Amino acid sequence: MPKPSVAELRPVVHPEGVKDRRSGEHWAGRLYMRELSLRCDRYLVDTRITPNQLTYLMVVAGVLAGAALLLPGLGGAILAALLIQLYLLLDCVDGEIARWRQQTSVTGVYLDRVGHYLAEAALLTGFGLRAADLFGAEGEANWMWAFLGGMAALGAILIKAETDLVDVARARSGLPAVRDEAAVPRSSGLAVARRAAAALKFHRLVGGVEASLLILLVAVADAAAGGLFWTRLGVAVLAAIAVLQTVLHLVSVLASSRLR
Repeated sequence: MPKPSVAELRPVVHPEGVKDRRSGEHWAGRLYMRELSLRCDRYLVDTRITPNQLTYLMVVAGVLAGAALLLPGLGGAILAALLIQLYLLLDCVDGEIARWRQQTSVTGVYLDRVGHYLAEAALLTGFGLRAADLFGAEGEANWMWAFLGGMAALGAILIKAETDLVDVARARSGLPAVRDEAAVPRSSGLAVARRAAAALKFHRLVGGVEASLLILLVAVADAAAGGLFWTRLGVAVLAAIAVLQTVLHLVSVLASSRLR
């Protein structure tokens, strides 16, 4: 049986609006990963591999990215960045295969969300352990950096939970799913602040792809300068962003129409 072409796959697995979802599509997906995933789909749609199995592989890739950061030097950071790219690819492919086969399910959505929580938490925790010098390459491990990495990981989880719990609250109250326009704060001052934060996009740094690229950047800087100064600075910055964004995002949710 011939494999479906990219042209045949595209209208089914990329229905109108998929790439334009304001809060549901990552910039890397729009920029390049959705095109790469289409090429992979051709070889997977007629196999016995299920969408949920691909989601499990996505979770494994994300968690291994965090574990890779325990490898000292530039190699660990490069491996982590590559694993996050694999994680993103699988995140695209699992849903596309499900749409082609008409196998979308609540279980698949749930596993996907859990996977995002685990992968981003693992990456930031691994970053903190890397900064702590877990294996004592420069002397005794400094656990303060592991704590800050844990703070960043917790913040990343809470930010996602604040978004997901909107749907939980609405469902339990018998309300339909929230629309994108409801995310705009009712206060004009908060709306301006939200637009400014969105323009700066600093909150994205605690996301998996952005964090992996920052980690790679500081690893290159440390390889050039020696030591862990830039890695530790990166952990401190991500922890501060995660804490600040957790508070700001909660305020944004409560000040919007998402809970009404």
